[in-house]
Amino acid sequence: MGSSPGLGTDLPAHVQELCTRAMEGAGVAMFVTGPRSDEMPIVWVNAAFERQTGFAAAEVLGRSPHVLESLLSEPVEAQELRAAITEEREITHTVRALRRDGSPVWTQLSLAPLAGPDGTVTHWVGVQVDVSEHLERYAAQVASLALERRERAVLDVVSRSSDLLADLDQPYALRDITELLAGYVVDWAGFYLNDDGLRYAEGVDTAAPPSGRGQRHGRYTPGAYPVAPGLHTTDALGDSAAVTGSLPRVRLVDVPDRVQDVLDGRIEGPVTLDLSATYPQWSASGWLQRDLHHRLSGLPHRPGTVTVTAVPGRRRILGLLVTGDTSEAGPHGLGTEAEAREGVRTLLQIIARRAGTAIDNVRLYAREHRLAETLQRAMLPEQADVTGLDVWTYYAPNSEHAQVGGDWYDVLQIAPDVVGLVIGDVVGHDVEAAAAMGQLRSVVRSYAYELTTPGPVLERVDQLVQGMRIPRSASLVYAALTQPDAEQPDDAWRIEYSRAGHLPPLLLRDGTVTQLDDAGGALVGFGGRSRSTGVAALAPGDTLVFYTDGLIERRDRALRVGLEALVAASEAVTAVDAAGVGEELLSRLADAPEDDVALVVVRIPDPVHDASAVVLSPRSRRWLLPSEPASIGRARHAVVRTCQAWGVRDSANAELVVSELVANGVLHGWGHLALRLFDTGDGIRVEVEDSNPAPPVPTDGHPNRMGGFGMQIVERLADWGWRPTASGKLVWATLRPSGR
Repeated sequence: MGSSPGLGTDLPAHVQELCTRAMEGAGVAMFVTGPRSDEMPIVWVNAAFERQTGFAAAEVLGRSPHVLESLLSEPVEAQELRAAITEEREITHTVRALRRDGSPVWTQLSLAPLAGPDGTVTHWVGVQVDVSEHLERYAAQVASLALERRERAVLDVVSRSSDLLADLDQPYALRDITELLAGYVVDWAGFYLNDDGLRYAEGVDTAAPPSGRGQRHGRYTPGAYPVAPGLHTTDALGDSAAVTGSLPRVRLVDVPDRVQDVLDGRIEGPVTLDLSATYPQWSASGWLQRDLHHRLSGLPHRPGTVTVTAVPGRRRILGLLVTGDTSEAGPHGLGTEAEAREGVRTLLQIIARRAGTAIDNVRLYAREHRLAETLQRAMLPEQADVTGLDVWTYYAPNSEHAQVGGDWYDVLQIAPDVVGLVIGDVVGHDVEAAAAMGQLRSVVRSYAYELTTPGPVLERVDQLVQGMRIPRSASLVYAALTQPDAEQPDDAWRIEYSRAGHLPPLLLRDGTVTQLDDAGGALVGFGGRSRSTGVAALAPGDTLVFYTDGLIERRDRALRVGLEALVAASEAVTAVDAAGVGEELLSRLADAPEDDVALVVVRIPDPVHDASAVVLSPRSRRWLLPSEPASIGRARHAVVRTCQAWGVRDSANAELVVSELVANGVLHGWGHLALRLFDTGDGIRVEVEDSNPAPPVPTDGHPNRMGGFGMQIVERLADWGWRPTASGKLVWATLRPSGR
């Protein structure tokens, strides 16, 4: 290429020649231009420049560098170069340029001014280093980090959503998941569950989870939504109801309902729902379109389409996960657009599947719980009214199991002068144990009414159980309390009993405890010989305690040690009512039961000594009553006995308030009623819990309105309120002192 004039003319010739050859042979592309006043003509390039750019020296020498500027792929880069030349300052910049054949190349361009003796810039020297390989390596590292970041982000969202799904009892679990998605991968997200029709869901009602069936989607429309522009209402045949002279009737019944197809499992999805399209009014697509128009109205930029992803259960689609996104590019941190959208789709499907599995587990658990609860309610005894005896009963299933077990008790008025008591325990805590318990309970009740004497009753039970082949072993105690002369209230009671592998009942008398351990025998169905009958005489003030092993059995101690603890706790009892005796025993022994607990306390009242007794029992009582009119009278009697035991003289107001609250529960509730009394120090507090979640409403006195007057009575006598519970509601009332 030879030397060019003006390149270091002050240098000796041999040095000048040496510099020229060094620059020409350098492996780095170099070029020299003239001054800016001459439009910077290219005056020299080396061989490396020709190899890098693809241009021969003859094609660029003497020409303006605009030919090189045109090869820059980014206009901003050209502007930065022009600014540096104007300011006559050095610049180094990484630019993306094109070779002559159009192939891209990344170069690090350094451009520096060369000044003459007078300080004026006479030339510019440029050096170009090919950094494409380094940038490709860097880009690969960046892509690898982006992939790792994307995978971590997806795992983080999945992990956080899984934590939320682990606690579906939280009322807004689904809403929290959608907020997590809306704040990261989409602009809006929402869950819709199908329970005889779609409905927007912020959580899952664990007591009544969605069924995943039904097409009556208009049932859950919250209020009247205005019809969005472009939407048509339809008649009963699915045709458009909007008919004008210029617009023909639109046939909508044949429009594909892809949302319903997803719900029915005909297509796997996800599908895209166009929010500007026209759908039949009461179709799944039409209802969802109207609901989304309402819910998306608060977004600054509403999406034109939404993605509908199925929420699958084990056997059917339980609902939908609907997401909307207005951005065209992928979410931040999820890589390229295509990778991001595929990642979002995978993420949504994972969350939808996990949500469906969690909801289905809740649904299956709720079904088993309802079955167990129904069995439990059906098999809980309905305590008979017993004249002359104070009877209190208690049953609590082990909370670790399905809330149903094999423990049971019965209090039977067999004859005017005979009361039958049964307490038993079937091995197990499942539905099979409950079914076996129901069979045994029916058998014992039948023979108790027929034979009365405990020994022969259990012999007949053994015979029938052996023939029935009940799959679970069981223990029980049957006792008959007899008053020799029912017309003489002062006549003493007598107890006859027989035990089939069960723990002995206790007789509490004047601070001493006697174990009624006679008449023992094998478990029910294993009696190979005749059953004996034990007898004990009872006196006023005596208390009988029947119980199951759940009251005393613990993993860290022997059963005999637990029985000794029960005897010691019974010796310390000071209560003069059956409910108080039971509360004292439970407070000392049943703080952390590991098994079902059944407890029956029977006390023979002693009017002479009860009034002067010093009572140290807990000032709280509880009863479980069936939802029947007879429970109102039982509740009144229980309150009167409790007030007498607590020394509360004015029990009339408490009796009236309890009567009204229990009557309200019997009339408007269902299932069993839980009655609780507390002495707060400032007054008696009454609590009545039933399974109806609807709150009590006092009437406004309208002459044609029925009901609600009882709550007006309660308002005059007490401060009252209510709160929801897991199974219904609890109504409470605190009686005001008599002076108020």
